[in-house]
Amino acid sequence: MAEEVVEDSFDRMTAALDPPMAVVTVADGDERAGCLVGFHCQSGIDPLRYCVFVSKANRTFEVVQRCSAVAVHFLGVGDADLAELFGAETGDDVDKFAGTPFDLHPDGPPLLRRLANRIVGRRVGTYDDGGDHLCVTIEVSGAAADGELAPLRLGDVEELRPGHDPDERRSGR
Repeated sequence: MAEEVVEDSFDRMTAALDPPMAVVTVADGDERAGCLVGFHCQSGIDPLRYCVFVSKANRTFEVVQRCSAVAVHFLGVGDADLAELFGAETGDDVDKFAGTPFDLHPDGPPLLRRLANRIVGRRVGTYDDGGDHLCVTIEVSGAAADGELAPLRLGDVEELRPGHDPDERRSGR
């Protein structure tokens, strides 16, 4: 099968899944970072584990490798502005947290006040298969759910232009 046919079929199939969007936030000392992610899922029951896939082009990629804890904030349909801030802006040029009220979790990551549906956990592993994203596994230590969540989905933000192109990979540490 030709590569174009495979890629087209893959793109159509995954677009139909229309995953929910989330914002990952991390900190290493005073350095904070956060990015929009569409690749994330539960990966364990006992212990509770969750995986997020962070683009190697993002500044968050560098910080997530040094942090001890990660927060995953789930976006609702009214949060397109935060999706734009954390997805279309780059932390290389903009302090994404400057105009976004947050509190620091005792383990370090910023908790965005407006996004009450979230999980927090200790970073227990990363997996780099050589692709353009790093898989980060957290062991969930806290979760908050504020009523019913009508998730903001990839289809709702597909017009966003990322702050970095996927081929702008960072070296990490």
